[in-house]
Amino acid sequence: MGSLSIWHWIVVIAVVLLLFGRGKISDLMGDVAQGIKAFKKGMQDDDKPAEKTEPVKSIDHGGSAPTARSDVGSKAV
Repeated sequence: MGSLSIWHWIVVIAVVLLLFGRGKISDLMGDVAQGIKAFKKGMQDDDKPAEKTEPVKSIDHGGSAPTARSDVGSKAV
């Protein structure tokens, strides 16, 4: 009772063809194939290491450390 015979599959395929038509099904299969190809290409691109990385830019502060204020945190009493 769980499996379908060949006649069931023929009826199902006929109904699908009547509802969607041959053109829409072939377009759908073409879109699926393009999606798979794009996915595979994206996976191959991820495997390649980055060719050039830009160096990290730093700002030179003139070599002197900032001076701390002595009145920070003290209160006049």
